[in-house]
Amino acid sequence: MSIPSEESHALSESPLSAAIGWTRIAALPAEDSVRVQSLMQAFAEELMRDGVRVGGVTQTRVAEPSGRSAIMLRDVATGAFYPISQDLGPGSVACNLDTSELALACAVIERAARDGAQLIVVSKFSKQEAARGGLCDAFRAAMTARVPVIAAVSPHYRDEWRAFAGPLAEDIAPERQALADWWAKLRAPSPDRTSI
Repeated sequence: MSIPSEESHALSESPLSAAIGWTRIAALPAEDSVRVQSLMQAFAEELMRDGVRVGGVTQTRVAEPSGRSAIMLRDVATGAFYPISQDLGPGSVACNLDTSELALACAVIERAARDGAQLIVVSKFSKQEAARGGLCDAFRAAMTARVPVIAAVSPHYRDEWRAFAGPLAEDIAPERQALADWWAKLRAPSPDRTSI
């Protein structure tokens, strides 16, 4: 199933979309990835303290005994880690992405979308997602379930992001208040759509 690009435009224009609302995505520019990931994690934790059901993952780096830095995806709801980078040894220039761990993290997001999450956090739209891999299925699961999404978008893949998300996404400043305003607007009752 591939909602993005042509189909995303059709869905946003459809009477169904106008009647019941459709997934809205807050796209955070990820020039400062560490700050944006911390912001998404903190905002998810804040909403969960208020009783909102949040699913998804954020990205973090963890120092390894070798002195290298490992990239992990962290489940915002449980705190579980998915190490998505592999240590291929000194001097390796091969891609060190662990696709099996990435698939597990993606499955966690898909399950959260199916199981009634009110918000999904997706750590990134970057190289893998631009090629329609990575966490693309997580985005699709949220879209299918009509669950709002907060996502970080790599500055290197803005064109691919626009083609992928189309009018379902809006750019949001990477600030806590901007996210809070987006969430409040999304949750506010509206005469032309049911609240999410």
